[in-house]
Amino acid sequence: MKDRALALAGLLQSVQQVRRIATTGDAQTDRMAPVIDSLFRIDAETTEDVYGGVAGLEPGLRLLYEAASSGEQRDPSITRVAATLLHVERRFNRQPAVQRAVHSGILDIQRQREHWGPTHPTVLGRLGELYGGTVSKLRPRVLVHGNPTYLGQPTVVAEIRAVLLAGLRSAVLWRQLGGGYLDLMFRRKALVGACRDWLERI
Repeated sequence: MKDRALALAGLLQSVQQVRRIATTGDAQTDRMAPVIDSLFRIDAETTEDVYGGVAGLEPGLRLLYEAASSGEQRDPSITRVAATLLHVERRFNRQPAVQRAVHSGILDIQRQREHWGPTHPTVLGRLGELYGGTVSKLRPRVLVHGNPTYLGQPTVVAEIRAVLLAGLRSAVLWRQLGGGYLDLMFRRKALVGACRDWLERI
């Protein structure tokens, strides 16, 4: 359960940044970087390695702890987008061609990430294009609400799509670790304990 909790924290942290970008036009780079970087850690040995350690996921772990403890998220839009991404993940896993296209695209962007870092506008722009040409064609579509002024800007849309791709990465990882809806419905106490254990390590 501890590794599943970490993957869910990655998902929630991604969605939180999507929400922030959509409403303010700006992300918190220190919170966005670990989840964007997870896209490029394809062969990581552990779940911690996927995110470059636990410390970078502290915001997501706190979000998950709060949601699992109370049974609801303070910001319902975060829950809604996260749930939609979990549905998209199931469709994604049934589309080998889309999986190959995403994998190939990430490998192609890898060199730019190594040169400029995960949150450079060029890297985010290319990840956004990758999402737009692959995952966004799957159903259900992830609908993001926010400030129309920002949502009308191509660079902001690209950032949102890049972080949604990172959220999908966490959703895929959660499923690979054996995660399922039973965890969310009936194993919240175990999730709370796992989050507490992780947070005590930070």
